[in-house]
Amino acid sequence: MVEVDGAEFERLVSEALDSIPPELGGLMSNVVVLVADEAPSGENLLGLYEGVPLTERDGWYAGVLPDTITIYRMPILRICGTQADVVDEVRTTVIHEVGHHFGIDDDALHEMGWG
Repeated sequence: MVEVDGAEFERLVSEALDSIPPELGGLMSNVVVLVADEAPSGENLLGLYEGVPLTERDGWYAGVLPDTITIYRMPILRICGTQADVVDEVRTTVIHEVGHHFGIDDDALHEMGWG
């Protein structure tokens, strides 16, 4: 397992978000990205999107709490062998969860290489 402290991991998540093309990043709406050490008990997750995808929002969508994307540090570190692996996995996980915000399902994300 690679050692990456919380601050460095958050920086990697921020860099992954910054790598999203501005024309897509600018479309993200009412979403917050968080880092947590572990996924909820019993869950085998690297990241989690919770909310209403952009494709499902319509006239009723107002005054709601932000969607949440959570990236889980320790599960990612446990599957990585090198610092470069961590950088790649963080980016893949961030893009995957942002894809859910845009309404893209797991099968399509896997087909696009963001599994």
